[in-house]
Amino acid sequence: MSDLDTLPTAKVSHRSAFGQLVTGPPGAGKSTYCNGLQQFLTALGRPIHIINLDPAVPTPPYECSINITELIDLDSVMAEFNLGPNGAMLYCIEYLEANFDWLISRLDEVLEADGGNGYVVFDTPGQVELWTNHDSLKNVIERLTKLDYRLAAVHLSDAHYITDASKFISVVLLALRAMLQMEMPHVNVLSKIDLLSTYGELPFDLSYYTEVQDLSYLLAKLDSEPRAAKFGKLNKAMVELVDDFGLVGFETLAVEDKSSMMNLVRLVDKMTGYIFIPHNSIEGEGEDHTNSINTQALFGSAMGSQSKNDVRDVQERWLDNKDAYDEYEREQWAKEWEERKRISAAPDSS
Repeated sequence: MSDLDTLPTAKVSHRSAFGQLVTGPPGAGKSTYCNGLQQFLTALGRPIHIINLDPAVPTPPYECSINITELIDLDSVMAEFNLGPNGAMLYCIEYLEANFDWLISRLDEVLEADGGNGYVVFDTPGQVELWTNHDSLKNVIERLTKLDYRLAAVHLSDAHYITDASKFISVVLLALRAMLQMEMPHVNVLSKIDLLSTYGELPFDLSYYTEVQDLSYLLAKLDSEPRAAKFGKLNKAMVELVDDFGLVGFETLAVEDKSSMMNLVRLVDKMTGYIFIPHNSIEGEGEDHTNSINTQALFGSAMGSQSKNDVRDVQERWLDNKDAYDEYEREQWAKEWEERKRISAAPDSS
């Protein structure tokens, strides 16, 4: 053995970041959420990079920092290997895992200007196997975690599923399976909560569904449905399974509502630890300024728990008195618009 073989290899350093892994079945609103989150955080002055991991979407509706179609795309895989869309999707994610170095290289490029505190959001495909029982996506996230990426899973489910007992139990089981598979900080979200009133009155308060309270109350409803009654024993077993784990609960989300988005962002920031780091420090202001920022972050964490949206407020806003709140918001927008026009029309005193 030569002396060269015993020399230590140079350790390669990579960028790290905080962020989110956005999952959910088709139609849950993942891309809409990523688009809204990008606009929301940009308005707050927080840099954000969205990484599209769906090889079937070459042009997502948001500004994309990294797109998996730069590496591989679904149509090419289907044509080359004569695969259907599901098989081709699994192949693409396995190919991403095999080419993890490409992903890290691209992440290093986009995070270079963020000074080590970048924020990334991974938008995933809607194929549920990817985050329920297939290991490639999980392996990619685990390797990112080892490189000091502090990520939380944001799992979206369409809120209209809670209006049907069998669909709600299916949504809860899917969320539970995703939590057990991905093994990372995880928040389940009922998206499109602002549309829930269009589906009729709920049999229980919204809190029953967000807290996933005793699901046995839904068994009577299932037994009254001809297509579900014949699976009575299976329904009972699934309900008991969810109750035994006791892990699933839901936040609510209306993407176009600022307070709803702020609530979810604040929660994810606590899960990842993003709120505990100094942000926007000005060069030359020294250690005192950094300590001040840290103190503000810690104070913001304490206050955030107190200002969290109560599910009763969500029910009041989007279910019980939605029309009245909508009218009030329109009036406030009109006043704000008139004030902006007045200010812009005023002569410049300087």
